[in-house]
Amino acid sequence: MNRRTFLRSATGLGLAALGLLEGEAQAATLPPKVKRVIYLFQSGAPSQFELFDNKPTLEKYRGQNLPESVRKGQRLTTMTSGQTNFPTAPSPYAFKKHGQSGVELSDLWKHLPEVADELCVIRSMHTEAINHDPAITFFQTGSQLAGRPSIGSWLSYGLGTLNKDMPAYVVLTSKGSGRPDDQPLYDRLWGAGFLPTQHQGVKLRNSGDPVLYLSDPPGVDRGMRREMLDELGALNKIKLGQTGDPEVATRISQYELAFRMQASVPELADLTKESQATLEMYGPDVSRPGSYAHNCLLARRLCEKGVRFIQLFHMGWDHHGGLPNAIKGQLKDTDQATTALIKDLKQRGMLDDTLIVWGGEFGRTVYSQGALSMDNYGRDHHPRCFSLFLAGAGVKHGVTIGETDEFSYNIARDPVSVHDLHATILHLLGVDHKRLTYPYQGRDFRLTDVYGELVKPILA
Repeated sequence: MNRRTFLRSATGLGLAALGLLEGEAQAATLPPKVKRVIYLFQSGAPSQFELFDNKPTLEKYRGQNLPESVRKGQRLTTMTSGQTNFPTAPSPYAFKKHGQSGVELSDLWKHLPEVADELCVIRSMHTEAINHDPAITFFQTGSQLAGRPSIGSWLSYGLGTLNKDMPAYVVLTSKGSGRPDDQPLYDRLWGAGFLPTQHQGVKLRNSGDPVLYLSDPPGVDRGMRREMLDELGALNKIKLGQTGDPEVATRISQYELAFRMQASVPELADLTKESQATLEMYGPDVSRPGSYAHNCLLARRLCEKGVRFIQLFHMGWDHHGGLPNAIKGQLKDTDQATTALIKDLKQRGMLDDTLIVWGGEFGRTVYSQGALSMDNYGRDHHPRCFSLFLAGAGVKHGVTIGETDEFSYNIARDPVSVHDLHATILHLLGVDHKRLTYPYQGRDFRLTDVYGELVKPILA
């Protein structure tokens, strides 16, 4: 790489990519309302019927074939395309309005109604993908095809870090009890794509050291490690001067971050200083590393450490059969801990600058996959409409936006796309989604591609 090419790659936002302006908000063009994001991604696609989108009139259609006037020949997955009929499956669970705002939630939620007045429920999400892998990839990267940077990587690239001793982007994963053998997760979902690799998400492990090689081997102390890194850094700087390869700069910065994390991460993972009241609030699983509850508490602690984007992936929501029992297992995992996270942040004054997002990759069908009975059924994938919620900074509290038709099959009002959600999250962080770009293969790429509009009805 010649000098002109190297300097061009190191201007503007590229400086943040090289770690030269670490911690500075390079892409912020708007007054930010949010300092950090906790994204509680429910992998497998929670059913909107059982959780958020009350359809009491469906009972009169129980077992009847879904009218063609509703389906309109829309695409089906291979799991149900061979069915001879599509029996309508009403949810057996009642809904109630909660809080002063009257947000309507299913009776399956035992704890979330306690924070109903903090929620901003969107019932009119839609996506382009109908199968898990492209749908999850789309939610993380703005593209159904693998290889693009994840949303957390875009934010790391554009805004830098809030704490030089921690990554800007941290990922935690957990397995659900509703369906333990659910769809797998891939590290590329939090990858940096074509951005410099220092911006990829750092995954904390569920057992042992949260990060591999966090502990120095026997006989190596901090002084020896520092001396080794100084000498290695000097060699890498020589190589950087020779080649101008930004990945060498990434290697230098990541070695230094890893050294600092050796001091900061063990303290992060130590829950012994948490009060008993706090531990009890998150539920009985909070002390089990790798559980959703444990990860929710770690998310709050990561907020306190200055991590900008924290993403929890909780598997187990893919309920093609046995949905009534399976979804109860998922809520046992997530309901209390999600509610506790919102309460915990609020009582510490951190909900005022933290945005929480809860949701999966698409919704579920109104018709049953396979046989339908009064106490057992399943639901197939449904990308045309589904629900998620936000809470915290920058969004209205105690509101529900969007409306679906009588069968929750098509959107009736206020559609919100994945690109719209991404654009709105960036906006709340002070970033214009049209201006956060990266030159690659002859064009300027961005998270929202050439799409995305602000979801103005939810903005506080």
